[in-house]
Amino acid sequence: MREIPRVAVVIVTYNSASVLGSCLASLPDGAKGVELAEIVVADNASTDDSLAIAALAEVPVTPVQLGRNAGYAAAVNAGIAALDLDTLDAVYVLNPDCRLPPESIAPLVRALDRPGVGISVPKMVNPDGSLQPSLRRMPTVGRAVIEAVIGGGRAGRIGRLGELITDPREYVKAGPVVWATGAAMLISVPAIRAVGPWDESFLLYSEETEFALRAADLGWSLWYEPAALIEHIGGDSGVNPTLAALLLVNKVKLFRRRRGPLAGAAYYLVVLAGESVRALAGRRVSQKSVLWLLRPSRRLTALPG
Repeated sequence: MREIPRVAVVIVTYNSASVLGSCLASLPDGAKGVELAEIVVADNASTDDSLAIAALAEVPVTPVQLGRNAGYAAAVNAGIAALDLDTLDAVYVLNPDCRLPPESIAPLVRALDRPGVGISVPKMVNPDGSLQPSLRRMPTVGRAVIEAVIGGGRAGRIGRLGELITDPREYVKAGPVVWATGAAMLISVPAIRAVGPWDESFLLYSEETEFALRAADLGWSLWYEPAALIEHIGGDSGVNPTLAALLLVNKVKLFRRRRGPLAGAAYYLVVLAGESVRALAGRRVSQKSVLWLLRPSRRLTALPG
């Protein structure tokens, strides 16, 4: 890596005018200690002022217009394709609803100097400064059973039972993790070249899981670095029934793809059972999820507006 690492930022937007300006404004301070080589805004056919805000930003921005609402992975791929990777050490993939505290990229870059580390992720916090759980364990049928019975949040607080890591003590120390929320991921250029494009078949959700697991298959680990912070608004999948359904469908799809039809069928049935119980209890988000799980063809061809 260069004496002063060169980092590019790829921000994926879709009707992100309300949050993009503050994200872009936070980048110069967040990049202190590294060279902010380029900022790409990859836009999924926004109908608001996202591109206008990018054009008026105080930092130079390269816009990439996909021309359609193609999904998160497609926008990441388009943004990376617009960069000259030969001149870079790493690419920071960001959601537009993220804010970077000062000097928050440099610790992530230093983490990439560790042998075998190809991806580094920051400690994610809510706008009020509270911890936003962002780290995950390997998905298994057993963990799906526990989460179906007691819920993912509660399972994450009991030993290693849950896929989502919710125990605050687990966020104090740096170390390798299986995968993490894709809202903020710094990826080394060697890892980008080795792993290849993000899988565009997922549209939204599980694309970061698939990328991290595929990277691990090739020997590239993901490192959690709590010395790096990022503020993330997020949270739509918890309240938007369509997004929640898409999240579950893609989880099942990825599990089946990696583990085969038998384990995939077991995982599907467990997830379906858990959501069915919550749907019968009147949870609207789960009702939509059950509908989508029962009818796999009922999938989006574009992100919801």
